[in-house]
Parts: sequence; C-alpha cells; structure tokens
Amino acid sequence: MRNSKAACGSPRMVRELRARGFPASKERVERLMRDHGIRARHKRRHKVTTDSKHGLPVAENLLARHFTPSAPNQAWTSDITYLWTDEGWLYLAIVLDLFNREVMGWSLKPRMTADIATDALTMAWFRTRPAPGLLHHSDRGSQYASHAFQDQLQEYGMTWSMSRKGNCWDNAPTESWFNSFKNERMHGVRYATHAELKAAAFDYIEVFYNRKRQHSTLGYRSPVQFLENWISEQHQEKLVA
Repeated sequence: MRNSKAACGSPRMVRELRARGFPASKERVERLMRDHGIRARHKRRHKVTTDSKHGLPVAENLLARHFTPSAPNQAWTSDITYLWTDEGWLYLAIVLDLFNREVMGWSLKPRMTADIATDALTMAWFRTRPAPGLLHHSDRGSQYASHAFQDQLQEYGMTWSMSRKGNCWDNAPTESWFNSFKNERMHGVRYATHAELKAAAFDYIEVFYNRKRQHSTLGYRSPVQFLENWISEQHQEKLVA
C-alpha cells in the first residue's frame, strides 16, 4: 500500500500480496485495511474542459466505443485535463494505447494550446513508430481540431476520429485514466510548484502506472506486463505453426 500511495482497494491488494508470495484472503485483507484505517481514495467528479466552440473541422466517431483492439498500435486515444499547483494551473495531455492501456505519450504545460497535444503525440509516435493506419481518437477540442495537430496525424499516417459533441463516454478509457491519476496523486496532496507536479507526473506514468500498477481491465496486470505476455504468446504461436 505504501508503494501504491493508497491506489489499491482490497481486490488489487490481495493480488499484489499473492504476487509477492504472501498468503492472503480477501476477507483478511479487508479486515486489516479497516482496522488500520486504510482505504483507497475515491474518484472525483468529471469536469468538462473541452473547448468545442470553434470553426475548425471535426471528424466522425470512427472508434465508436470499440475500446478493446486485438493488438497494440491499432487505436490510440488522447485527452487533456487540468491540474492545480500553488504556482497556478498545469494541463496534462496523454496518448493512451487502448490495447494495453499504456500511456504512450504525454505533455504537461501551463497553457492548454495545440502544442500540448502535438507534443504528446510526438512522444507516442517516437516510442513505437506505428505503421500507417492507426486510429487516433480524441474529443472535439480545438487543440485536436487544430491544423497543426491534423497535419501531424497526416504525417504519421493516422486515421482521424472524434467523440460526438458533448459525449465524454466516447472517450471513456482516457477519462478513466485521468480520474485514476487525480485520485492517486492529486487528491489530498498540495503541490507548491510546477516542478513538483511534473516530477510526480513522471513518477506516476513512467515508473508506477505503465510498469507496476495492476489494471482490472488487463486481468490485474500492468500495461507493460500485459504487452510482454501478449508478445510472448504471439511468439509461441508462431513456433507452433
């Protein structure tokens, strides 16, 4: 629980303890957590930050809530959220691979301009250099509808998809990721400076979430573990064939 910074409820904690070789039942873990006043932090309400009142072109919802692609680099989703520090707001943009829910790219800036979206996409593309045809989905915000972002999608050979107007559920996995991040790293924590929050974001994304955080959608494996297992299975299938 210390390493997870109160991110774990009892089901995830049971699996974590068993993975480390400790015998644990759900009832015992729930009792111990209750006795010691340990609770996973609760998610906070969603706040709409999308500026869709613009005259820029928008795309059809080609993703259509198909949130479980069969392989990596088939469908990515992007979004932006707001984060408070004593020095003022910061805005976090991420790019999520729906296959293993890994954060492929991210950017944290004091202004919510188009470059925050393009920087996150650039990081994601350089990490894997996916083949042309990948479906990129976002909301209708001006950052994603901007000419700069659309030029970048075209350069990378990606297909453009956007949520329907005012429908955050069309991008639910990314919204869920932001809820988890705020719940596990922002709720009850005060960041004095932008630098402190940037360090916390790096630690959460690159050290904890992608590599260690158990994800219920992935069978309580981390995004990296899930991908590594899939690659190993693909290799074994080729050997058998």
